[in-house]
Amino acid sequence: MKFVILIAFVAILGALGAAGFFMLRNGNASKRGPNMARALAVRVGVSVALFLIILFCWWMGWIQPTGLPVQR
Repeated sequence: MKFVILIAFVAILGALGAAGFFMLRNGNASKRGPNMARALAVRVGVSVALFLIILFCWWMGWIQPTGLPVQR
């Protein structure tokens, strides 16, 4: 499970870096815009997928939340 989360975080950062690269790249704005938007859409998609995977794993009981208890 940790490996899947690590790969997802690397993909999110990679898509964010690609969007930044396309934003700062000199060149034709008509090519720059769609590439940047596609990279940001991939980042959002991977982020939502990661959230849903974590929620599903919690629902199945494969992972348990940690931290402070809600009740005393």
